[in-house]
Amino acid sequence: MPALGLLRDRLRELDRVVVAFSGGADSAFVAWVANDTLGPERASAVTAVSPSLAAGERDDCAALAREWGLRWREVVTDELDDEGYVANDGDRCYHCKSALMDALEPLARPVGAAVVLGTNLDDLGDHRPGQRAAAERGAVFPLVDAGFTKADVREASRRLGLRTWDKPAAACLASRVPYGTPVTFAVLDRVGRAEAALRRLGFRQLRVRHYGDVARIELDADDLPTAIARRAELVRAVKDAGYTYVTLDLEGFRSGNLNAAIGKENR
Repeated sequence: MPALGLLRDRLRELDRVVVAFSGGADSAFVAWVANDTLGPERASAVTAVSPSLAAGERDDCAALAREWGLRWREVVTDELDDEGYVANDGDRCYHCKSALMDALEPLARPVGAAVVLGTNLDDLGDHRPGQRAAAERGAVFPLVDAGFTKADVREASRRLGLRTWDKPAAACLASRVPYGTPVTFAVLDRVGRAEAALRRLGFRQLRVRHYGDVARIELDADDLPTAIARRAELVRAVKDAGYTYVTLDLEGFRSGNLNAAIGKENR
């Protein structure tokens, strides 16, 4: 595992940072280390709030900021005003990260801070046009610079006693919508309500993939027997969110699996 000191050294080189703080394991780790290394006078954490951020994630960001003494604020982003984002082609994430940088740059520039994202080495191998958008705008990826993988982030977080060390992966709600299906407030709201209902039933790692009136549920493979045993509760929870049909993906949870469609198109 890379030494934590490498990450601290990289942050000291940057001197002042604004961390894009979604509350996930990666951005939380960077925010904590930045605050611990540089102090709140030189490190701040900013959460972009939009319909694609689940309400529970925004609330957890606020809670983490209080627990860790972060200098934190939230900003509103307007992805749904961008026709390219709404169209949801293969570059949706490019438009999303552009909106994020539009919101963070005005906070970072006046104080000479770098905009920092929680991208790790594992992220570099997937279809992530958002990384390209952020890099084009000058964002910095200190976890990549210091050689951290996702597993490294979780292990280092565990050793530091951060409760986010085993937090389930939580990409934005738009990642549940297949490419080519327009992203709208109604779609994101339906997905968010369905996932929140499933979490209230006790499922932690999950996705509700949106296919019109059909919800395709992904859970950890170990949770599939429980889902079958509680089938009636699960179906009711998802239908109450607005879906007509509820399906359970027997392959289980796979982060970013909708990107497979991009790969097929490029073959």
